[in-house]
Order: sequence, then structure tokens, then C-alpha cells
Amino acid sequence: MTVKWVKSDPLVMNGEPFCYGSRMTVRQLLEERRHGHDLTRILTDHPELKTLGVATAWVYAAANPARYHEFIGADGSLAGPGFSPAEAAILPDHLRVPGVVVERSAVTA
Repeated sequence: MTVKWVKSDPLVMNGEPFCYGSRMTVRQLLEERRHGHDLTRILTDHPELKTLGVATAWVYAAANPARYHEFIGADGSLAGPGFSPAEAAILPDHLRVPGVVVERSAVTA
């Protein structure tokens, strides 16, 4: 079975894209990230989330800039801390996007 980590259903969360297995929307995850919450804090505060789901939500947001423009900088990166290189090491290649999932500063360092 393949899990679709980000889902959208007009009958759930007013159609706002949300993370599989939770009531957490992509927008809520972006808000937490913008307010400085790193992956460890997000997963601690929301144990129903999975690392792969958080990364997928951030890639989804970056792929939908019209919907999430307030969270995306001029260089295409998302506001706030992303995954450290160590945290991103377990992700599939297509999710290790610099500035979106992996911290921009960690990638350029």
C-alpha cells in the first residue's frame, strides 16, 4: 500500500490539504516552521505525524506557491528551520530539496 502523505478532501478540514493520519494542515505545519519550530519540536508536539509526512507537506507547499506564497521567500525557500542534513538522510532523494526540506544554511555551509 502506498500512503498519500498529503490529502485534500472537501469534507475534511474545509478542503485544506492536510497530513495523512492527522488533523494537521499543511498551512499549520508551515506556520509552526515559520515560528521557529524544528522537526524535533513538531514531531514532539504532534506525535501522530511522521518525518516523511512532514517533508512531503513542505514539498507540496513549495510546489503550490500561489496557495502558500506567504511562506515562500524570493529564493524559493520556505520560512523557518528545515531538516538538518542528518534528519534528511533518511528521506528519499526527491524529498531532500534544499531550502524546502533541508535547511538552506546547512546546505550552503
